[in-house]
Amino acid sequence: MLSYSYWELKEWFSNIDFTIVGSGIVGLNCALYLKKKYPKAKIVILEKGVLPQGASSKNAGFACFGSLSELIDDLNTHTKEEVLNLVKKRWHGLELLRRNLGDTNINFQQNGGYELFLNSELFYQCLEKKDEINALLKPLFKQSVFKTDENIFNFGNIHNNYITNVFEGQIDTGKMVVELLNKVLKSGVQIINATEVLEFDDNLNGVSIKTNRVGFTTKKLLLATNGFSRKLLNEKVKPARAQVLITKPVENLAIKGTFHLDRGYYYFRNIDGRILFGGGRNLDFKGEETTSFEQTELIQKKLEEILREIILPNQNIEIEHRWSGIMGVGSKKKAIVKQVSNNVYCGIRLGGMGVAIGSIVGKELAELV
Repeated sequence: MLSYSYWELKEWFSNIDFTIVGSGIVGLNCALYLKKKYPKAKIVILEKGVLPQGASSKNAGFACFGSLSELIDDLNTHTKEEVLNLVKKRWHGLELLRRNLGDTNINFQQNGGYELFLNSELFYQCLEKKDEINALLKPLFKQSVFKTDENIFNFGNIHNNYITNVFEGQIDTGKMVVELLNKVLKSGVQIINATEVLEFDDNLNGVSIKTNRVGFTTKKLLLATNGFSRKLLNEKVKPARAQVLITKPVENLAIKGTFHLDRGYYYFRNIDGRILFGGGRNLDFKGEETTSFEQTELIQKKLEEILREIILPNQNIEIEHRWSGIMGVGSKKKAIVKQVSNNVYCGIRLGGMGVAIGSIVGKELAELV
């Protein structure tokens, strides 16, 4: 471990009321609500990365709550009431995000979400259920969420119709995280980067924390580690890697909106005159159950194939950059927000919906204390 000075230990690692692990959407929102609830409290956020790890600053920036095929699939494992509650939480979470940060600050745009179909069979299966899902969601949105559209963006090798979610939007993920970080720092919360929690011990008087750099104690510990939670918690959450690529600027790009393909396992959008495209976890579920930020040839090749044959057919496209993010998923899509022990709490398993529910999970986590 590094040797810290008396001043450093006194100012950063002594008399801590709340320690939050993870400076993603959940952790930052949790800190803001704790500071509002306990203005004089000393709050520290530990982040193992130089920048927020996980998926908060690595996601595609979809302000979404589920495509039609995803919601139909959810009905196979959840009741109608549970599915409605999932959508309600995501929608209210998006409203909270926008209210807290402001649409301009996160570049929120509501250009609609479009679901594309590789074959007619799945399209007609979804079409059969469209009215049922619209009826289920009507109490929340007061109008139909899903409608059909023709192939107005001229994608190749797909069914001629999309199913459009008229309420879906998009944000600039980087702007969202920077805005959150600024708010947290201005509130007086300390953020310590490049510091990984290795273990902790909860006793009646507080929690002893051992990191890769220093050991210290805190009165309360709140874990917002999502896809990395198995290292510290025995909860039902698995890591799920999402691989992404982005093109160089495309001349006269007419595509505008957020797009889902193959039951949501692939997704793409426009951003800064480029196409951002990710997914393919379904090609190797077990292999993508990892906390490694690498990319694989299998998935990257498939992304490039779909990009060139479906999204931008007959165009000269160059890939500029590739990356990965780590989500936290489980057999159920409901987030885990609970007290783990006397002084330890967690808000994890966001199920790939961090943009939608991260703000509300952070708020719920703060309210547990």
